Amino acid sequence: MKNKLFITAALLLAMVTPPPVAAQQPDSEFTVFAAQRFGGEVSIEESEAVYQAEDAAAFGLIWNTRHHANTEWEVYFSQQQTEMELSDPLLNDPPVDIELYTLQLGGTYLLKENGMQPYIAMTLGGTHATSNADSDTFFSGSIGLGMKFRRGERIGFRLEARLHGVLVRDDTKFLCQSGPNQNFCAVAVEGDMFGQFETFAGLTFRF
Repeated sequence: MKNKLFITAALLLAMVTPPPVAAQQPDSEFTVFAAQRFGGEVSIEESEAVYQAEDAAAFGLIWNTRHHANTEWEVYFSQQQTEMELSDPLLNDPPVDIELYTLQLGGTYLLKENGMQPYIAMTLGGTHATSNADSDTFFSGSIGLGMKFRRGERIGFRLEARLHGVLVRDDTKFLCQSGPNQNFCAVAVEGDMFGQFETFAGLTFRF
């Protein structure tokens, strides 16, 4: 009788006791990256000369959060400081120091769900360009191809190559130079696509 009561009590306890909850997997990640950005030029109206951007380093942050098993939302921010130089040496204009701040929203498509994860990223947003004398904001977008590596559950690495495109308006005034002996502004810029190629490596924190 006691054995039957003990078995009955054990069965009732098993029925009312909730199953153990599995440890929650991280579904968001934050990446700090350093990049090298290449190229970029803007045409001058009624001239064969162009402003060319010097290759320079860039830095940024990327935030991702899971959407489905193999897709993620992405917020991309980067900053680059470089110089724009005229391609025609006969014009004898000094280079223009500019800073580019890019903020874009989009997503990633993971080609593999676990382990080393190749992926495609695409984002749209804006790029703010500022020089010594003026600044302007333009519509921009990017597309990237990369690989994510997980080092444990919380830490990972990210390698990526990304193509940036910025739509430059005809009336832009950010290519300006001012100083005690110089004061000019290249406002006659043709509407153009300012394209740059970027490669970066980043450290990812998952939570």
